[in-house]
Amino acid sequence: MSNPNTPEQSQLGRASAYVDQYDPSQLFPIARATQREAMGIREGALPFFGADLWTAFELSWLNARGKPQLAIAHFTIPCESPNIIESKSFKLYLNSFNSSVFADAAAVRDRLADDLSEAVWRGSERSGRVGVKLLLPELFDREPVHELDGVDLDRLDLECTHYQPAPELLGANFGEQPVTETLTSRLLKSNCLVTGQPDWGSVQIRYSGPQIDQAGLLGYIVSFRQHNEFHEPCAERIFTDIWQRCRPTKLAVYCRYTRRGGLDINPFRTSWPQALPPNVRMARQ
Repeated sequence: MSNPNTPEQSQLGRASAYVDQYDPSQLFPIARATQREAMGIREGALPFFGADLWTAFELSWLNARGKPQLAIAHFTIPCESPNIIESKSFKLYLNSFNSSVFADAAAVRDRLADDLSEAVWRGSERSGRVGVKLLLPELFDREPVHELDGVDLDRLDLECTHYQPAPELLGANFGEQPVTETLTSRLLKSNCLVTGQPDWGSVQIRYSGPQIDQAGLLGYIVSFRQHNEFHEPCAERIFTDIWQRCRPTKLAVYCRYTRRGGLDINPFRTSWPQALPPNVRMARQ
């Protein structure tokens, strides 16, 4: 697969002209393969299923009479797509709808799905479809606000000394009976790979297998605090490290990041096929 785009070529950290007429060329795909290869993940042999769940809270266009229309958009980008979309380019692309006329919300939804599907599969012989769901204003109050369910790791009082990913902190009780449990933390923080700006998030880990050492897991989550990486590979790194170090029989990792610029990115990775988690808004947003 050929994809010339690198993070350094994106609009991140640069002054940008905000166009308000429909312009799909604003989308900037970045190959997933580079960061996956650094983690030992081979394309075509992914150790997980899942998707990146995006929410756009700032989407608007004009109807045929020039009246502004609003919607919240949910996007489901399959993790097997070869590219991610750089978030600032996604925002610039959505801004380009602001003064563009569309017949109705269905036309906007279809245009979004077509453009995003082309971008995330660009340069690949394979193809797929990005899921797009629009919620119109009369449905805004149905948007759930909910913290992640599970045992709260943040209750633990521990000394934290690692601020770059430290998988050696992970461990499990291999000599005891396996368990099934869900663990959560609000202390996930990483930094944008290009700008160094902080990305704040929560993480939910569901697994079956040897019981994971909770203190070690929390220290590992905190160790991302000064790590520079995009949201999607952060989630995949967490999944891969737990899978290799703790050897669960089942594992699902769901990272929910606080939105920036009207967009949030929420990667979900799982070792077994299952329904995607609900795309809820976190109470901290």
